[in-house]
Amino acid sequence: MKYLTEFRNGEIAQRLAREIHSAATRRWKIMEVCGGQTHSIIKNGIDQMLPAGIEMVHGPGCPVCVTPLELIDKALAIAMQPGVIFCSFGDMLRVPGTGGDLFQVKGRGGDVRVVYSPLDAVELAGKNPQKQVVFFGVGFETTAPANAMSVHVAKRRGLKNFSLLVSHVLVPPAIEAILSTPGNKIDAFLAAGHVCSVMGYWEYPPLADKFHVPIVVTGFEPLDLLDGIRRAVLQLEHGEARVENAYERIVTYAGNLEAQQLLGRVFEVTDRAWRGIGVIPNSGWRLNADYREFDAELRFAIGGIRTEESKLCHAGEVLRGAIKPGGCPAFGKECTPRHPLGATMVSSEGACAAYYNYGRFLSAEQLASAGTSRARMAGE
Repeated sequence: MKYLTEFRNGEIAQRLAREIHSAATRRWKIMEVCGGQTHSIIKNGIDQMLPAGIEMVHGPGCPVCVTPLELIDKALAIAMQPGVIFCSFGDMLRVPGTGGDLFQVKGRGGDVRVVYSPLDAVELAGKNPQKQVVFFGVGFETTAPANAMSVHVAKRRGLKNFSLLVSHVLVPPAIEAILSTPGNKIDAFLAAGHVCSVMGYWEYPPLADKFHVPIVVTGFEPLDLLDGIRRAVLQLEHGEARVENAYERIVTYAGNLEAQQLLGRVFEVTDRAWRGIGVIPNSGWRLNADYREFDAELRFAIGGIRTEESKLCHAGEVLRGAIKPGGCPAFGKECTPRHPLGATMVSSEGACAAYYNYGRFLSAEQLASAGTSRARMAGE
């Protein structure tokens, strides 16, 4: 807990909350982009510390959640093939596709493995030359450098049995898409500090100017978030719209230049589908021509898979900030962490999982059911 307790000081938190209450004279909607920030807000009761007129809207900043169902089905199709070792971080294994999830593929005999780095998958490819090793490269700009490094190392080592299933998305185009949506009511944004630690925040001032919205780069601890909200409210109340860096201990304007150079060497910008949102132009990365041979979609010829979302799951509206998780009729009923309908209930950063796990948004009947479900899962 060293170095963290100073960002969880209750007295300072109360002082920041009082400053927000004193500054706010109007109703404002502020969107936190990152799912990790959503969980911190709900877990620490930050939303309950705010004036009634300040509403936190949960954005599409969960990489697992915005990965389209179509790509989950492509992952399942690859993982089920003989001679394949399919590698992923653990948060993707329970995300439901049309016909199950990666855990179920593993249960049916598929070689699905949890790794802690994409470079672990590269090592597996080196040790298993008779197998095809695939890593599921999901995430925002934060995880992209490690995935870029994996194919860079694989190419340098001459590994022909390693490939990457890419689902990388970019934050600034998503913010622009949200702000361009007819009827948009978001007044300010909290930008994700971990993304900006890689990319800097040089891409955000044009958005703040174009749409006249404050954008505040924030971290994930309670004091980070309260300070970010305070800064956003002060800008809104004074009619300002600029980018502020409230995460200076980690984030610089330019970001990590070496990481950005690596990304530019391996990836190229492409249109990307976001679950529940649709295709956003120039909002993702794919492997460029120099590294296209490591593209798992091309290697396994699975480009033709098409899917349809569950009619019961309203995750798309949650990801767009149109509704809160409790506004979905299936929330806490047909959809629970034990039997999820969508990724927002599965992911450790998903808004639906946050609302369910911290219990403040469940009915008495749902709370009892949740307690039983958690007890069963703990016993397993």
